[in-house]
Amino acid sequence: MNTPAHLIMGAAAFGKPESRAVTWSALAGGLAPDISLYAMGGVSIFLLRISPRRVFDELYYSDAWQQVFAVDNSFILWGLALAIAIWRNAPWAVALCGAAILHLAFDFPLHNSDARMHFWPLSTWKYASPVSYWEGARGGDIIGMAEVAVVAALTVLLLIRFKDWLLRATFAMLALLQLAPYFFWRLVF
Repeated sequence: MNTPAHLIMGAAAFGKPESRAVTWSALAGGLAPDISLYAMGGVSIFLLRISPRRVFDELYYSDAWQQVFAVDNSFILWGLALAIAIWRNAPWAVALCGAAILHLAFDFPLHNSDARMHFWPLSTWKYASPVSYWEGARGGDIIGMAEVAVVAALTVLLLIRFKDWLLRATFAMLALLQLAPYFFWRLVF
């Protein structure tokens, strides 16, 4: 799934209208499993001037990058962090970890060639799903339309539930960003 969808879903599942801190934590948790990709991709493309094609066709699949992705995409690590958050009775941390696990739960069945080691450090196994959120030959077009529909519905729900204008603006911006990958990939490739 695209990152804005993960943030919207995390906020819908774990955000609390009465707690700005919990809601921002849920948004951060929705982003957390993708942060290393954005950091390494951004540095590679914009600072090191490596072509996007090389970044996403080669570096993304390298052992070094896959090992980094294994850490922030681990059900094991996020599950341990969630257990600690629950034990410590820290609502913001529960929202952060819960949204990150929700992110992984949707990524797991929707990645094929770009699957991650979701059970690291116990295993380096990757589940190559027969469907993909972005590969057209693996149903990506249909999944993409469903993803946009879910994001639209959840955004409306969030706009109704939340009265905080900053959060409302954030949800609306994320919904608009959900469409950005379609335009971004056309410009890059």
